[in-house]
Amino acid sequence: MTLTRRTSLSLAASAAATLALPRGLARAAGEVETHGLSTFGELALPENFAHFPYVNPQAPRGGTLSIQIKNTSGNQNFETFDTLNIFVFKGDGAAGMDMTFDTLMAGSGDEPGSMYGLVADKVRIAPDKLTYRFHIRAQARFHDGSKLTARDAAFSFNLLKEKGHPVYRSILGDFLGAEAESDDTLIVRFSKNRSRDLHLVIAGLPIFSEKYWKGRDFEASTLEAPLGSGPYKVSRFEQGRYIEFERVRDYWAEKLPVNIGQNNFDRIRYEYYRERQIAFEGFKSGQINFNEEYTARLWATAYDFPAVRDGRVKRDELPNGAPTPSQGWYFNTRRGKFKDARVREAFGLAFDFEWTNRNIMYSAYKRMASFFEGSDMKASGLPSKEELALLEPFRADLPADVFGEPYVPPTSDGSGSDRNLLRRADDLLRAAGCKRDNNRLLLPDGTPFEVEFLDSSGALKPHTEPLQANLRKLGIVSTFRTVDAAQYKRRLDNFDFDIVTMALGGSFTPGDGLRLTWSSEAAKTPGTRNVAGIESKAIDFLIDTISRANSRDELNVAAKALDRVLRAGRYWIPMWYKDKSLIAYWDVFSRPDKTPRYSTGAPGTWWWDADKAKRIDYKG
Repeated sequence: MTLTRRTSLSLAASAAATLALPRGLARAAGEVETHGLSTFGELALPENFAHFPYVNPQAPRGGTLSIQIKNTSGNQNFETFDTLNIFVFKGDGAAGMDMTFDTLMAGSGDEPGSMYGLVADKVRIAPDKLTYRFHIRAQARFHDGSKLTARDAAFSFNLLKEKGHPVYRSILGDFLGAEAESDDTLIVRFSKNRSRDLHLVIAGLPIFSEKYWKGRDFEASTLEAPLGSGPYKVSRFEQGRYIEFERVRDYWAEKLPVNIGQNNFDRIRYEYYRERQIAFEGFKSGQINFNEEYTARLWATAYDFPAVRDGRVKRDELPNGAPTPSQGWYFNTRRGKFKDARVREAFGLAFDFEWTNRNIMYSAYKRMASFFEGSDMKASGLPSKEELALLEPFRADLPADVFGEPYVPPTSDGSGSDRNLLRRADDLLRAAGCKRDNNRLLLPDGTPFEVEFLDSSGALKPHTEPLQANLRKLGIVSTFRTVDAAQYKRRLDNFDFDIVTMALGGSFTPGDGLRLTWSSEAAKTPGTRNVAGIESKAIDFLIDTISRANSRDELNVAAKALDRVLRAGRYWIPMWYKDKSLIAYWDVFSRPDKTPRYSTGAPGTWWWDADKAKRIDYKG
């Protein structure tokens, strides 16, 4: 679901397009100046572009967009919030707070890994790419009217490296620091070990007011909305129930090309629910007016209510063009019971996707096999000579099948309990040292094999129960435990679980974000996404290679090698995916004719249609 033109920590870039320097502005020897940053090669849009191609520049303003939080980052939680500071470790952060802060540059939905000027209208890049000089627009302002300067940006980036959420501290390791040469010139410096995309990460970081934070504890939870500069600001909220943002009427950057045709709603309201069924009732009643559905069973059976039948609620299946998240049940390999890859593979053999897809998901999904599903980075066949060149130095430490065909989950007979697959699973468990005691399976140390599937919602319980039934046939006792949102986040942050469901977002141009998910450092850092606890020198090397790749071909080769190693490790039971987004909404919106190449554009490029709202007598 796309709401803003903000960037994320997984974006990457290394090269920049060139253009002439303004008359009278000095340039150091060899410096290149650009109006944006791109990963490989030139930017698609020229310096004087009017707006992104996928927006309606005449989109009207008005109305309220009411939604749920469907994607989280930092300290955010799907089901509640108790702080308005989402950039630190402490607390459960509120949805939408990123809309209140501007960044140096903003991303394009047509170009993965490209950014164009927002707070900074241009940047000069040193020949060695270790020093960047961003020029800050003179008109940049915070919501209280105070000027946003290079000093605020330098303060913000240094603060995030020192006191930000572990995600920021981890990814900013090779960011040496930022300083203000003047109010309009920000200098950013990197170490010689910097990754390809680190400057793009910096360009997408939030900018805080140094004056506001003076005397305040940045790491503390707070229900006071920090001073921002973005297109929206907090208007009202009730802790853990809802938070509402109002469009800033005198937003300083409203007419910049990166904002034209976006930020069209007067209000954006996030509703919080503890139960999905209650949330769906909120959508049916109109309390929520836009919903992206993730459950095929509900899409097939739950949308037969009066507002759908009479046309007040519309449904669309929109091609999203977005990277496929790596969704699956992830094993916590920090725990002894999951140290052996043969045990993990056995669990995977107990999952009958074919039965589950047909009986629970209305055959709406495809089976996931790769961590780069649906992209040119997905490994297939035998490794190429280029892949082998990266993998050979680690051959002694890697499973043999890294050097063969990449692992693909087997196709079952669709019975729900494929005897051949369960027999293979039993063989693997015995080979790993497990023993049978009547109907129970014992671990090599003699203790019963028991596992817990942890979640904060019961939505995937119907999908997990058939897997649990097959595990019981193998002698493994498993439970599905649902805990409240706060406890779930604490246990996840501290890696206190056996198996957890996770959908890890993908990228067409992966880079530093991979360190947060698969690196050995992340395995030891609370709050990161390396839930599996993976520690591998080969994986660390491949992540480093990906994040330093200088061409798309180099990146694809290294990503395929990484895919082989991750798949060989059996760190997950891969779930399923769909290459379309299921969108339901009350018929009060209009949208551009064109969508972004790499997303649906919904609802970020949509706008409120007052005539439609009047026609269906929408009350909200």
